[in-house]
Amino acid sequence: MAPRPAPTGPTLRRNGARGSVQLRLRVGLVLIAMVVSLFAARLVQLQGIDPGQYAAMAAERGTRTVVLPAARGDILDRDGDPLAVSVTGLMVVADPSLTSDEAPQIARILADSLGVDYFATLDRLRTDGSRYEFIARRVPATTALDAVAAVKEAGLGGVYTEQDPVRDYPAGEVAANLVGFMGTDEALAGLERTFDPLLAGEDGSATYQVSGGNRLPRGENSTVEPTDGSDLTLTIDRDVQWYVQQVLRETVDGAGGESGVAIVMDTRTGEILALADYPTFDASEPLLADESDLGSRALSDVYEPGSVEKALTMAALIDAGKVTPETRITVPSHLERQGRRIGDYWEHGELRLTLAGVLAKSSNIGTVLANDAFSSAELHDYLTDFGLGQPTDVGVRGEASGILPPAEDWTPMEHDRIAFGQSLSVNALQMTSAVNAIANGGVYVSPSLVEGEATTADGQTVGTDTATTRRVVSEEAAAETAEMMERVVDPEAGVASGARVEGYRVAGKTGTAQRAVDGGYDGTSVSFGGFAPADDPRFTVYVVVHDPSNGGGGGSVAGPAFSEIMSHVLRTYAVAPTGTPPSDLPVEW
Repeated sequence: MAPRPAPTGPTLRRNGARGSVQLRLRVGLVLIAMVVSLFAARLVQLQGIDPGQYAAMAAERGTRTVVLPAARGDILDRDGDPLAVSVTGLMVVADPSLTSDEAPQIARILADSLGVDYFATLDRLRTDGSRYEFIARRVPATTALDAVAAVKEAGLGGVYTEQDPVRDYPAGEVAANLVGFMGTDEALAGLERTFDPLLAGEDGSATYQVSGGNRLPRGENSTVEPTDGSDLTLTIDRDVQWYVQQVLRETVDGAGGESGVAIVMDTRTGEILALADYPTFDASEPLLADESDLGSRALSDVYEPGSVEKALTMAALIDAGKVTPETRITVPSHLERQGRRIGDYWEHGELRLTLAGVLAKSSNIGTVLANDAFSSAELHDYLTDFGLGQPTDVGVRGEASGILPPAEDWTPMEHDRIAFGQSLSVNALQMTSAVNAIANGGVYVSPSLVEGEATTADGQTVGTDTATTRRVVSEEAAAETAEMMERVVDPEAGVASGARVEGYRVAGKTGTAQRAVDGGYDGTSVSFGGFAPADDPRFTVYVVVHDPSNGGGGGSVAGPAFSEIMSHVLRTYAVAPTGTPPSDLPVEW
């Protein structure tokens, strides 16, 4: 068979075109296979090799998470009037992806507008990889909006605001020593700090998709709602607290004193209606105050109580059956004990006083002679039951326990001195509670500052619902001691007529003691503690002035302040006089 001739002309061209197409198809398939392989390899890398890293990168590029602040609980007085509240405020926030290039200009505007540190702000505005940086928190709304507007007016962007409540103290100085204050991001002092877990709540968050710095309306999002804080209601009466603070201020300044404390307690329940310190501060402007004025001296400072202690010693002696209000005591001009001389605050010859007279005249010598009937252990046990030497655990940080030495460590001199209020130390709330036990028919009731029940940051549960009671002396011993304390304010028998309250029977006791400072004594602490009506007590009031420079004592300095405060609180709570005649116990024999 003859060979087929090679194709020529159109046939050759068709075959050449077909080969070219096939070549291109092969090349295309190879390229597709390579691309698919690359995608497959990338998918394996994303899903199998390091999924967390790449997911995080994708999320950071495409999502934003913002804080949803919890509303902080209010601090309220017993009637629901605010002492600390959260009001409308804003946080100023920046998106560094939009602010980094113009950071110096923006930082200068924000530093001037908000008072924030320029360099710290500059760093935040340049934070690499971040889309959300706080510039300032809890800023008053007007200030925050003005700052953002100033940035926009400069032709800049990337700065905006979000809701962030601001803490406000509408009562200013009223109860500031108790309430405390907030910093920018944390509670710094007082009940704000003690009960921060209760008040603060828990912030929530919102996460949403963004593109070009803007939220995608139909993008994925998730929200964790904030848990708002709980309110804290106090036993404090805001109006009474205000009045007590005014009286205390006038008293300390008038006496040229260094500081002072005044406390009002409901005799029957132990609820604290007022606890005032002076000097104090405005909770809205804590940085303007001296650091020493930011806490509560009523609980943190200790001092020798002086002769107010004598009321406790007398009640204990009567309860133990050692004496009666009419026990006769011969009081010499001075007493030599263990090589030391004990005297009274006034010069006198030999006196013939009853026990009631010893208390009314505030005789150290007579108290020591009466206390000879007690062993150190007996007196120590009574004073412990009165609450001395141990914190009240009322729920205020930094409370001092005071000092009541163990009975076995008492020297004979300490046995004498402790009986009339020296060689031991107390805080003011301890002493108020001790005097209140006499007013309350001999039953000690633990003081309360919180209504109901609340748990501190340290896990301690406090409040009126957790208050405890214990009998210290019998009802009869308490009543007889109260009758003796009435003679203290009698102008004919006692040393504190300025503590009387017109129309009411008043029982009380003065105190004057040297101040222990750096191992020695410097100045005095003068005080008056008592209750009214004396035969049906409703309130206990205790006033202390430290280091008065006018030379006054408990009767002349603290007594009149007691009278003003007690008169006010009796009227405020519409407590009627009992109408019974005052005590006429004999003071001499």
